[in-house]
Amino acid sequence: MKYDISNIKINKCQKSKIDTFDFEDLKFGAKFTDHMLICNYKDGQWQTAEILPYSPIQLEPSARVFHYGQAIFEGMKAYKDSNDDIWLFRPEENYERFNKSATRLAMPTLPKELFIDGLKTLLNVEREWVRKGMGNSLYIRPFMIATEGGVVASPSNEFLFCIILSPAKSYYSGKVKVQIAEHFSRAANGGIGAAKAAGNYSAQFYPTQLAQQAGYNQVIWTDSATHTKLEEAGTMNVFFRINDTLITAPTSERILDGVTRKSLIKLGEHLGYKFEVRHILVQEIIEAFEKGELKEIFGAGTAAVVNQIEGFEYGGKYYELPHLDDEKSYALQLKDALTKIQNKLADDPFEWTVKI
Repeated sequence: MKYDISNIKINKCQKSKIDTFDFEDLKFGAKFTDHMLICNYKDGQWQTAEILPYSPIQLEPSARVFHYGQAIFEGMKAYKDSNDDIWLFRPEENYERFNKSATRLAMPTLPKELFIDGLKTLLNVEREWVRKGMGNSLYIRPFMIATEGGVVASPSNEFLFCIILSPAKSYYSGKVKVQIAEHFSRAANGGIGAAKAAGNYSAQFYPTQLAQQAGYNQVIWTDSATHTKLEEAGTMNVFFRINDTLITAPTSERILDGVTRKSLIKLGEHLGYKFEVRHILVQEIIEAFEKGELKEIFGAGTAAVVNQIEGFEYGGKYYELPHLDDEKSYALQLKDALTKIQNKLADDPFEWTVKI
């Protein structure tokens, strides 16, 4: 059934807070724009969407999101070009993944009109919050939570879909040190690792906290069965460069199908880089390091785009990767190529960017 977004209600705030923002000193995801989009699901259907001032959400203490964790989200960005036009990057990929996550957590799927056209309407209301210039963006967080009251262990019949917006600069600054997981797992076969479910992230916090206490920034996750296969880095997909080949694990029910990941692979192949999508073992990268063949490791995700890893710890030993000049780093070359497309500073041969 087609959803009619033309009936959306728009209730603007009386006074914008944009003049109180320091756009040059932003902590990622800490402050939000004037408005948000909300839409409730009840009686088996999505209700009329509304754009209203950013404000607290009131829920019953028994709302099932608190007790059984039915909560999913997406991460996207909007960019403004030199002509003051606003662009999204591959929004249908996020829409499709959002619905896959919803299905896996027994939540209702969203009509495309509500997700994409609703987002476009919100962005038009908040146009001034999207700043021009390389490195500037507006981070977009669509999410859905279970709102029906009652602590019976069953799926909710009522939900809230919401989109909030946060001005952003770079998520990480500089390279990071990581620890390869030898005991903890991000996800297991048959689980919800491929869904962008809130519970996946809360489960990472404790082992990541332990890694940070040991002097590392993040964890590279290994498979839950053997802890020998390298899978993800923190909240990002991960790439390994051995000699001149970039290797990344295949997506699965344990590994998130990252939009940045698939974009880097397609763009990189278009530019002549060699990729292998296959399982890669911890022992393989250690042997490559010892032979001088392990050149780079980097994470890839919406928030950071590309984040370089300067070294990793495994089995009580630290392995520091070679320092590469910017022009020799595949990670930085790919990041530059992708962000130029996102910011409309380079041709988009794949038609990934969508004008608002």
